[in-house]
Amino acid sequence: MSLIVLLDAGPLGMITNPRSSPENEACKDWLVTLVSGGVEIVIPEIADYEVRRELLRAGKVKGLARLDALKGMLTYAPITTPVMLKAAEFWATSRRLGRQSAEDASLDADMILTAQAYALNRDDHEALIATTNVRHLVLFARARAWRDVGV
Repeated sequence: MSLIVLLDAGPLGMITNPRSSPENEACKDWLVTLVSGGVEIVIPEIADYEVRRELLRAGKVKGLARLDALKGMLTYAPITTPVMLKAAEFWATSRRLGRQSAEDASLDADMILTAQAYALNRDDHEALIATTNVRHLVLFARARAWRDVGV
């Protein structure tokens, strides 16, 4: 079974950040290691949206260019109708269980992300979300802190 790693907004933001910091550089090195090891890396559209909106708000042209370049190199997972239907199901279930990850009025990007991971799971592929916030995702998807995801 092969591994598919979906990048949540946290790691995606670190990877596309042109500023060097120990955390950003470690995340970029981590990505290179996974790609070199043959792991399929996916940029979910919802994570792209979360990172992109902040880059646009702040006028960060270099970050936007890096995000666009990365999208050209990795697999991009668009939001589809089946994904949104599954996200709505996850949203409702999480609230019935008292385990919501956002306010009720919120769009709840985490539920969309978990639905995108769900859509990528197949008999021969296992989807895993690499994140900085495991707690909001583990109810419906496999998720780990990005540093804990390896080849």
